[in-house]
Amino acid sequence: MYRLLAIKLMTKILLVEDNEMNQDMLSRRLLRRGYEVVIAGDGAQGVTMSLSESPDIILMDMSLPILDGWEATRHIKFNPVTKHLPIIALTAHAMAGDRENALAAGCDDYDTKPVDFKRLLSKIKALLETPLAA
Repeated sequence: MYRLLAIKLMTKILLVEDNEMNQDMLSRRLLRRGYEVVIAGDGAQGVTMSLSESPDIILMDMSLPILDGWEATRHIKFNPVTKHLPIIALTAHAMAGDRENALAAGCDDYDTKPVDFKRLLSKIKALLETPLAA
């Protein structure tokens, strides 16, 4: 009896971002680095795609329509199926306390916009290499 092994060749990133320019810029740069990228345009779609797409990591904009990034993160982290997924909060509104609020909502890291791509890549790599507590 032979068993087929599914080999995942690329790390899949779920980018939850409503701004089309940011979607385009980030997804193209991530694709060039060898990542697979799927995009959700609002927080509710991000929650749904966290289940349907089985991403390895999520980049979550905090200012989203329908369901903001704070609440979308809470939904993802509350679900036993998706709670292990690392989430990096992305926000253009870097106010005092935003980092703490993102971590309190369940995000595993935080970064500001405009995105410093090199810094973001190092955060992605660090989270993918660190096993999260179950």
